[in-house]
Amino acid sequence: MTKTTDFTAVFKDMMGAFPVDTKAMEEAFKSQTTLAEKMSSVALEAANKSSELSAKWTQDILGKFAAVSTAKAEPADYAKSMSDFATASAEAASEHMAAFAEIAKKVQTQTMELVLAAGKDMSEDMTTAAKKVQTEATAAVKKAAAAK
Repeated sequence: MTKTTDFTAVFKDMMGAFPVDTKAMEEAFKSQTTLAEKMSSVALEAANKSSELSAKWTQDILGKFAAVSTAKAEPADYAKSMSDFATASAEAASEHMAAFAEIAKKVQTQTMELVLAAGKDMSEDMTTAAKKVQTEATAAVKKAAAAK
């Protein structure tokens, strides 16, 4: 029977010849987790502010609706009460939607700042890694040339 060749040593030598910078991988992982943490913070802050604003809006509307639900002496007072409520509700909607827009604008600004900072950091990391690989490759070529 034919015996198959054990390539374990061959692959071990081959993989040892390729330098792998695990520190760069660790730094990339740390950068990604830091970015994710900051992005999560922005999202949670926006969600918190949005929920507070929604609760405030609901309280305002319920407070204004109390005037509508009271008994009136004249039928015309009901129409005036409903008209006043509708006007107040429209004004509140406008104010609260503007506040939601400000929250969204702030989230957009913070997100772009984070993305741009992350891009700058990644560019610097890639430049450093490329320089290191170039130095190691040059050294390996010189070593191989000297061995001949």
